[in-house]
Amino acid sequence: MPAKLPRSFYSRSTLDVASDLLGKVLVRRLRRRNLAGTIVETEAYVGPHDLACHASKGHTPRTAVMFGEPGHAYIYMIYGFYFCLNVVTEPVGYPAAVLIRAVEPLENVELMRRFRNNPKREIDIGSGPGKLCKAMSIDKTLNGEDLLGATIWIEDRKLDPGAIRTSPRVGVDYAGEYKDKPWRFYIEGNPHVSRVRFK
Repeated sequence: MPAKLPRSFYSRSTLDVASDLLGKVLVRRLRRRNLAGTIVETEAYVGPHDLACHASKGHTPRTAVMFGEPGHAYIYMIYGFYFCLNVVTEPVGYPAAVLIRAVEPLENVELMRRFRNNPKREIDIGSGPGKLCKAMSIDKTLNGEDLLGATIWIEDRKLDPGAIRTSPRVGVDYAGEYKDKPWRFYIEGNPHVSRVRFK
C-alpha cells in the first residue's frame, strides 16, 4: 500500500509543499471505497503577510485550523456553493496553506463522475478546486481533518509529474503586491489543469 505523506512533509515551506504536491495522489475514503486523483495544480498561501491568504485577516474561527498543526485539511466554501480543499503547512502558529486546485481522476472515476453530475469529458471531473471537492465528496464536515488519518489523505506513489510551471494565482487581484506572486504551480501540458491564465 502506498505510504501517506508524513507530518514532516507538510511542516516545511509552503512554496516547497505546493510544488512537491504535484504528482502526489489525493485519496478520499468513502463507503469502503477510495476516490483518488493525482494532484496536477496547486496554489500557495504564505502566512499573515500574504494579502491573498485568509490569515491576513488574523486568527478567526474560520482560520483557526491554519494556525494549528500542519497536515490538516482547511476547507471553506466559495460562492455559496463550492468547497475548496487546502492543506495546512509550516510549523504550528504560522498560518499558511496550499490550495489543491485540480486533480486527474485515478480511482473509482465513474463514481467521481456521478458526483460531478456526469460531465461528458473526464477532464471536467476535477479540473478546478470546486469541481474536485464535489467529485470526491469533500465538504466542510472535513474541515480540520487530519491528513494522516483514515478519511482523507495524500499518498506518495512516486509518479513522475512531468515539467512543473508557475504563474500568478487565480482571482487574487485584490492582494496588492501579492497578486502577481508566481505561487500557482501546475504540471505543464496536463489536460486536467484548470482553464485559467498561464504565464
